[in-house]
Amino acid sequence: MARIEGVPAGQASLMTKLAYRFGPKMMEKLTGRAPQTGTGLEPMTIWAHSPKMMMAMGKFNGPMRKGSSVPQRLQHLVELKGAAMIGCEYCTDLGSQICRNSGFSDEELLAITHYSTSKLFTAQEKAALDFTVGFMRTPVQISDLVFATARQHFSNQQLVEIAGLLTVVNLDRFNAAFGIGSAGFSQGMVCVPPERSAECLSELHGLTTDGIRPGQ
Repeated sequence: MARIEGVPAGQASLMTKLAYRFGPKMMEKLTGRAPQTGTGLEPMTIWAHSPKMMMAMGKFNGPMRKGSSVPQRLQHLVELKGAAMIGCEYCTDLGSQICRNSGFSDEELLAITHYSTSKLFTAQEKAALDFTVGFMRTPVQISDLVFATARQHFSNQQLVEIAGLLTVVNLDRFNAAFGIGSAGFSQGMVCVPPERSAECLSELHGLTTDGIRPGQ
């Protein structure tokens, strides 16, 4: 359950009500499946506390994902890896199903966490994933070698578009901050798990970074 309640349809602005109405159809088109444990609109209902920001996000997100010269498979791949790195449960649940609906196998989804040693991804895909890992770190850590390798596989336009897409993915920290969990798009199926740092896992379980509970 999210840390704050979303705005119910009865209290929403006119534009927000329209977004609530058409949102599920758009989500089902992307995923090929209705969410099993939620509405799928959980992030939108939280953003709806600030309707202007919610609309601005929609206007920003659309163009960043459409008309790209980057193959769709690659877009989905880097977006899912980026979502896993920021620990967004909603995003990895949704992203796993979007990938599956677009042709990814369960084996490929499971291999994303260890992509560098997997034979399921091409050299181009691994270059994009290396770029993604460096981009999503805080601070950004893209080495000259990683960038040079990416340039061997992508045009300047494509690099800009990949970076732009990952910038959008970074905005999904919003979901993680508000504790927006899985909506069940991938329920009962393979789902890429959110990645957790040692510090984050320790905080979740009330442990210090060496695995000891405070006071022990």
